[in-house]
Amino acid sequence: MADKQKREELKNRIEAGQQRHANRTVSDYAREARDNATAFVKEHPVATVVGGVAIGVIVASLVPGPGRRMRKKATRRGSALAAMATEIGLAYGASLIDSLGNAARASGDRLEDLGDAIGDGARDLRRQAGFQGSAAGEGARRLTREAGKKTSRKVRDLRARMAH
Repeated sequence: MADKQKREELKNRIEAGQQRHANRTVSDYAREARDNATAFVKEHPVATVVGGVAIGVIVASLVPGPGRRMRKKATRRGSALAAMATEIGLAYGASLIDSLGNAARASGDRLEDLGDAIGDGARDLRRQAGFQGSAAGEGARRLTREAGKKTSRKVRDLRARMAH
């Protein structure tokens, strides 16, 4: 029984994963790739630069050329390509970090606006509750005063009747 239950649970988990995968859009994948790249660049900035240089060296070594002079020229070009790749990697990493900072600021602004709206609503409710409480208190005082008047008049009338 336990094996059957485990298989059924595994099957359900696979189906749920496939459903989540089917519901994802290209923008979800792009956002995830951006977040992963940004996290990698933040966690490993030196590795990012070294990787760019290594790619440049590999490209430089793959460029064919006749003779020693051509290889030197290709090596210089490869070094230039490596430097450009490194610059591009650094610029991309910096732009990702800037984008994250902008997104964080925008989120903070939205949270601040939401907090202000909630605070304003709470103040309005408190003001309305105070007004309703004052109105109810005034109504209770008025009823108490009227009941007191009527009671005192009835007592006065009863005394007058008893005195006769």
